Amino acid sequence: MAIKPRILYIEDNPENRLLVQRILMAEGFELLTADSGAAGITLADKERPDLILVDINLPELDGYSVTARLKNIPHLARVPVIALTANVMKGDKEKTLAAGCDGYIQKPIDVDQFPRQLARFLEKAQTL
Repeated sequence: MAIKPRILYIEDNPENRLLVQRILMAEGFELLTADSGAAGITLADKERPDLILVDINLPELDGYSVTARLKNIPHLARVPVIALTANVMKGDKEKTLAAGCDGYIQKPIDVDQFPRQLARFLEKAQTL
């Protein structure tokens, strides 16, 4: 049996966390969740996920800061961090990538495409 990819989702909105959990668990992913940036960093450091999804619009410690901190933890530096965000204004994607995110997925997510998008990010990370 293949090992389930372990994904950490850092999101303050409980409805969004539940939706992503339902989608990913149905597709065979293992999902860890955190409701704040600080909790997400701590959980990532401890659990070493295969991929991290982060909402950019987090209270207190935004997704840009979370990404920068994650990328500065040596054993997490190569873990893909994907922004999952409603920020869709001109320049938001570029700002997200400049902050260190490895990818960008717009909310609302496409339920059918979402697992495939994550699988592509995971495959790309394995080839690095």
